[in-house]
Amino acid sequence: MHLHFSPEDEAFRQEVRAFLEANLPEHLRAGMRATPSVFVEPDIGREWQAILHAKGWLAYNWPVDCGGTGWTTVQRYIFEKECALADAPSLPVLSLKLLGPVICKFGTPEQKATILPRILDGTDYWCQGFSEPGSGSDLASLKSRAERKDDHWLINGRKLWTTHAHHATHIFCLLRTDPKVKPQKGISFILVDMNQPGVEVRPIMGLAGDHEVNEVYLDDVTAPLDNLVGEEGGGWTIAKFLLENERGGACHAPKLLSDLNKIRAAAKDEPDGLGGSMAGDQAFMAALAKVELEAQALEMTELRILAEMAKGLPPGPQTSLCKMVASTLRQEVDHLAVRLYGYAGLALEEQRPLYGNGAPEPLHNKAAQVAAPRYLNSRAWTIFGGTNEVQKTIIAKTVLGL
Repeated sequence: MHLHFSPEDEAFRQEVRAFLEANLPEHLRAGMRATPSVFVEPDIGREWQAILHAKGWLAYNWPVDCGGTGWTTVQRYIFEKECALADAPSLPVLSLKLLGPVICKFGTPEQKATILPRILDGTDYWCQGFSEPGSGSDLASLKSRAERKDDHWLINGRKLWTTHAHHATHIFCLLRTDPKVKPQKGISFILVDMNQPGVEVRPIMGLAGDHEVNEVYLDDVTAPLDNLVGEEGGGWTIAKFLLENERGGACHAPKLLSDLNKIRAAAKDEPDGLGGSMAGDQAFMAALAKVELEAQALEMTELRILAEMAKGLPPGPQTSLCKMVASTLRQEVDHLAVRLYGYAGLALEEQRPLYGNGAPEPLHNKAAQVAAPRYLNSRAWTIFGGTNEVQKTIIAKTVLGL
């Protein structure tokens, strides 16, 4: 694997940098820097989405015939890294990275023509209905059901930890359509309109005071029969494809390394309590260096996966390794930030958002104000998308062959 970029890729990097410099407003950069949660609020996320959509750079992980950019895997990596370095807001993951590729691969021509344009222009905002009470890591045990009734599905059940359901117009669900067969065989992937009677969204407040996730109750909710994606009973196959895209096919390391660079730069000005700066604290700097080395190793692993994808191979189970390592490193990076700012980093500001004219004034500085909320929010990294324990089992079985 070559670890240098071709002249064409370097030219693309400069094009991306120039675009970001000219088109990424400072208030969006500041909003991203002051966002403690994984998902940015729609007010800044949708604005950045519209800018990229106008440029034609939004669906860069979709096939060209579905509106994708046609970028190589290296160009996608360059774009994500430059966006991380520029503090660009993260994009709506659930629709662009998860549902979009599913529709491109498994959707009917009518579904592609109807759903994909409304994702791109922001008309529809999607959430993901997978986990349930008692069915998180053991997703195949889910109980929410969809019954075929003449010209529609009748849906009943309850979904849990549903990110941004309070903003969503639609939800894509795994639902049991056949209770008599093997659990994995009786699950279907169905699209549901949230704006109808019987849909109730109840907030779940996180440790940091963020309203990011929800419970979603589905009581005699309906969906047209053609809202089934793929074959009836084929939801488990689609879910595995979706989760591979959630865990891999993108790069976590650039954002981690960007945040570590910010911590290293800030350490020069933060007092250590002994008359010096945190940059002179050997224990802190050693911990920072350790995490940096691990993030660099993760970046090499992600690049290897991208190299395989460039050959036409799917992301594969190796993405579980990246998900597990990235989740752990995310928590370590956020712990370093709290450690860097000392008492100021322990202050938990629960007011949201932490950006804009109505944001609370920081006691020390904005980075310190975000440190504790971000640290608490990142506890979820080793849970969502499959817990670290689940990832280890996948790695043991499918990568190591144990």
